[in-house]
Amino acid sequence: MPPSFFKRRPPAPGHSVWHDSLQVSQWLGFAPTELPELSSAPLLDPTRAFDVCHVGLVLRAVLGVHLLLALGAAIVARDGWQWLMLTANGTVVTMFAVLSWLILVCAAKRLWPRLPEPAQWAALMALGAAGALMGFALLNLTGDEPASPWRWGSVAAAGASGAAMLLAWLKLREHSQRPADALAQLVELQSRIRPHFLFNTLNSAIALVQVDPARAEGVLEDLAELFRVALADASASVTLGEEVELARRYLAIEQIRFGRRLRVVWHLDAAADAARVPPLLLQPLVENAVRHGVEPNDEGGEIEVMTARRGTEVVIGVINTVGGPARTAGHGLALRNVRQRLRLMHDVAARFDIEPADGRFSVRIVVPV
Repeated sequence: MPPSFFKRRPPAPGHSVWHDSLQVSQWLGFAPTELPELSSAPLLDPTRAFDVCHVGLVLRAVLGVHLLLALGAAIVARDGWQWLMLTANGTVVTMFAVLSWLILVCAAKRLWPRLPEPAQWAALMALGAAGALMGFALLNLTGDEPASPWRWGSVAAAGASGAAMLLAWLKLREHSQRPADALAQLVELQSRIRPHFLFNTLNSAIALVQVDPARAEGVLEDLAELFRVALADASASVTLGEEVELARRYLAIEQIRFGRRLRVVWHLDAAADAARVPPLLLQPLVENAVRHGVEPNDEGGEIEVMTARRGTEVVIGVINTVGGPARTAGHGLALRNVRQRLRLMHDVAARFDIEPADGRFSVRIVVPV
């Protein structure tokens, strides 16, 4: 489908070749009035500091709190048995407090940024204190004597302090990711807008104008869509179905250039299309396959693109044949960039594997649904 901001206007009476060129440049998105602005707002999204709905982050938080508990118990314990008892009793309190705090923060992650900074700290520290008190109350159900007010107050203070430490860590983590997001976006722009690819595509379109105008129009539409996505926000997420469609457009452009040398096989699972992935995830991988698996070989090569849903995960695969003299040395920039953005979006829930073999090069990605 043609991009929404590339509006093709009907030719006016007496239009010239220059007018046609200007119209094409506007259609491609080169006109200043048509370029989408690269907003930095998503890179500074305040909700991300409170997005704790990731398995890897939850594991780090739980393990970190329990490590502090074990170290604190070791300081006050007289022997190993007492340390074990203190750690076991403390685990009941800390596990309940940490998990309940993370669940509430995750559930209301869009609410917390609306509060002023002091109110954020006060509310989340109060939640930490309440969670610790509830966990301590559960522990006391098995005790013979009621706890003193001093112990209740100490537990509440410890819960509030733990919540403050977790909140400070989340905010520090979010701030540290901003440069990585910005760098990923800049690298993506630089790597996607390749002059040789642009010129080759325009030359293909020019050659098709006289013999097949409809196909030339389709080539320009595909190129315009690729540039629209390259200039869009790189920190948002898209569906895997949209990424597959973008990869189809890119390979359709390259098919005109390589002809029968480029052979593409699709194995697509419609159930996997709804998975959320970073933008420009699949296109750099098929571009790598074309540049290093098809272009250097006089006989061309084959590219296989596969998607499949397996339970709560989606598997994405790009496999290309290799062989022949290497005319271009790859730096792995696209692969590193894809791996980095997958880690930023899905943390440890995503996997990225490279499997070189005899005559074939395979990239395998696993993301949660």
